Amino acid sequence: MNYNIGFVSLGCDKNRIDSEIMLSKLSKEGYNIVNNAKEADVIIINTCGFIDSAKEESINTILEMVENKKNGKCKSIIVTGCMAERYKNILLKEMPEIDAIIGTGNFYDICNIVKETLNDKYGIVKTDNLNYNFEYEERILTTPNHYAYVKIAEGCDNHCSYCIIPKLRGRFRSRKMENIIYEVNELSKKGVKEIILVAQDTSMYGIDIYGKKMLPQLLKNLESINGIQWIRIMYCYPEKITDELIEIIAKSNKICHYFDIPIQHISNNILRQMKRASTEEEIISKINSIRKKIPDAIIRTSIIVGFPGEEEEDFNKLKEFLTNYKLDRVGVFIYSPEEDTPAAAMPNQVDDKTKIKRRDILMKLQSQISFDKNSKLIGKSVDVIIDGKTKNNQYYGRTYGDAPEIDQQVIINSDKKDIIIGTIVKVKILKAYTYDLIGVVYNESCK
Repeated sequence: MNYNIGFVSLGCDKNRIDSEIMLSKLSKEGYNIVNNAKEADVIIINTCGFIDSAKEESINTILEMVENKKNGKCKSIIVTGCMAERYKNILLKEMPEIDAIIGTGNFYDICNIVKETLNDKYGIVKTDNLNYNFEYEERILTTPNHYAYVKIAEGCDNHCSYCIIPKLRGRFRSRKMENIIYEVNELSKKGVKEIILVAQDTSMYGIDIYGKKMLPQLLKNLESINGIQWIRIMYCYPEKITDELIEIIAKSNKICHYFDIPIQHISNNILRQMKRASTEEEIISKINSIRKKIPDAIIRTSIIVGFPGEEEEDFNKLKEFLTNYKLDRVGVFIYSPEEDTPAAAMPNQVDDKTKIKRRDILMKLQSQISFDKNSKLIGKSVDVIIDGKTKNNQYYGRTYGDAPEIDQQVIINSDKKDIIIGTIVKVKILKAYTYDLIGVVYNESCK
């Protein structure tokens, strides 16, 4: 009998890659992957357990999927990922409908676990394999065919005081360079045009197996792969971005002039409490260095407001920093106390009302900065990778300064019916909004 597998993947792009590997393994084993949970014999939920909102989404999704076991043809529910690793005992106790719990380092055994649950075994728990070594695995891409995420390392050694990730993903482990190069070659053969390099800390790539940071050398090797047109790097810690890395990006025709630098705060007082390695002075120096060497660089960051002990003076430093340095993409997050982290036990916790107020102030400030920057693009032509079509049959895509799903889009008004998804076209910008742009294909604008 061919069983149907329903799969729900939540959380970050690193989690997505784990899901894509599981999908490939299940498909090779002869299972049918279905999109409709009501048709599934087995439902797998790959969860996120990073912050409260992610945990809530994971719990709600599990509860929703459990209804298919109560009222449908579903025979087993399997929960994987960060939340499974973190809350295995609680999940089984509170949700007896769950048949198996698989941790972040045990998903490679997904096929055997599916078989066990279909043979009426339940209460299966396989976790605590955090420091597994991972190499190339075939995947079924869940992204559009023209871009793919590539995980170059797993785990984290930074141990920021607010973060639970090292306990869920293990120590920092890089993949061998030849292994990554092989994967990107395989993706290119399948038509992938843009690769997005991810890890908990991409800037530390190679330090554990080569004895030094090897991201610059990896980028040089990936540049030479035919078919790859854009290379995007995510999650570079500011203090670990070297002059060599900036130079390589500056000189490249393929590496996007896009820096994803999670600074989290700018006040030295809060940075120390967060156990971040950067200082205000180092962060500003790095931004200035990037902009001097790469004038068209797009800088994205994430900021946490309401961290324990954040006084008005600390918050004002954030406002002043955003006002003065006008970063291109900024995500502002409310601090969420996570159990088993040092920050959760710190005194002077900030009340929720103040957190929300501070977030809203920064987002309002950043929205004006974003609108002003977008407005300066009106009348200019930019390269846009075409991601798809809207319901109104308008094409949409992204510039080199925009990562999928987290940054803005370019909506293209065009009479053309033959623009190929995944190609890069010249688009003349006609209109700007806070987080989106409107344009036309350049040749049309010249008629």
